[in-house]
Amino acid sequence: QVQLVESGGGLVQAGGSLRLSCAASGRTRSSYAMGWFRQAPGKEREFVAAIIRSTGNAYYADSVKDRFTISRDNAKATVYLQMNSLKPEDTAVYYCAAASVLRSSIALTRNYGYDYWGQGTQVTVSS
Repeated sequence: QVQLVESGGGLVQAGGSLRLSCAASGRTRSSYAMGWFRQAPGKEREFVAAIIRSTGNAYYADSVKDRFTISRDNAKATVYLQMNSLKPEDTAVYYCAAASVLRSSIALTRNYGYDYWGQGTQVTVSS
C-alpha cells in the first residue's frame, strides 16, 4: 500500500552535513508515522528517528539527538533526515520506514513497528 524511495546518501567528511529524502507513494495517509533506521556492516539495525505524520512530533535516538533532524512535507509525501555534525560512526545504510498503526510508543523505535521499508541509501562519513 505504501512505497518508499530513498535518496540523498553519499560520502561526506566528518563534521559535514547531508540530507536524506524519502518519497512515499500509495496510501500515504494511512501511515501513522515515518521512521529512519540505519545498519552498519556486522551490526544490528538501529533506530535513528521517527515522526508522527499528522502532528509532526519527532523522536530521536540518543546517539543522534541535537545533530539530526527529521521532518516531513505531507503535501509532497516526503520525509527528510537532516544530518549535521556527522561522525564516522554514522556510517551505515539508512532505511526509511512507514508505520501504518501505532502498536505502542516503543514500537516507534523498533523494526516490528513498521510495515513498509525503502531500499536503503548508503551514508559514508570519512575522518
